[in-house]
Amino acid sequence: MLVIDGATARLTLTNPQRRNSLSEPTLRALLAALDEVAVSEATGLILGAEGPVFSSGHDFADVAARDVVGVRALLELCQSVMEKLQSLPQVVIARVHALATAAGCQLVASADLAVAASTAGFALPGGAGGWFCHTPAVPVARSIGRKRLMEMALTGDVIDAATSLDWGLVNRVVEPEQLDAAVEELLARATRGSAASKAWGKRVLYAQLDRPAADAYAIAAEAMAAASQSAGGKEGMAAFLGKRHPEWTD
Repeated sequence: MLVIDGATARLTLTNPQRRNSLSEPTLRALLAALDEVAVSEATGLILGAEGPVFSSGHDFADVAARDVVGVRALLELCQSVMEKLQSLPQVVIARVHALATAAGCQLVASADLAVAASTAGFALPGGAGGWFCHTPAVPVARSIGRKRLMEMALTGDVIDAATSLDWGLVNRVVEPEQLDAAVEELLARATRGSAASKAWGKRVLYAQLDRPAADAYAIAAEAMAAASQSAGGKEGMAAFLGKRHPEWTD
């Protein structure tokens, strides 16, 4: 379910009976909603869920009915959703109130930011079963590093919210009754300033991540040079030099 209210969009998984599993219809609905957010006036997106589980990942009933070509197509669709979260011009923050496993954990790791309730947990359970969490491990690895990824992926064990914070999978952990306030507070700080500059900055950050330092510097330097000539860049510097508050027109 998508609701856009001014500067904030809220995208909520609303199928608790299926543990908010990521079936093909759900993934297609998510992708369509993200496309709608991308062209909206919103500057931030809150990704949440209803029910006792944030998301259990892929729907095994959906997967088991497919041949290898069908499963490959499903995984490509899922990848499109994860990549769309990171290509959106808006800041995306995951609001994690409960357990997120497999592709559900992938969803959290693919968001720009994440705030978890102390009741949340995270797992890549394929390592304890028969279908290893290969694709969910991609963004999780980029959040927590190799050794911690190996522990999650090989054991399949749930890590609690406090551990997820220590490992870098989430930005904040709060008590459940404080979750909404914490999400709003972080999103407000992450979306202040020039919206155009923020969108460009997010795109460049993802482009340079995990590249060799020289390549990353080349990407970042060219982006900064170009941004210095943008309306937001010029206004930000003029406001600083003029000792005044900036007036963003983008």
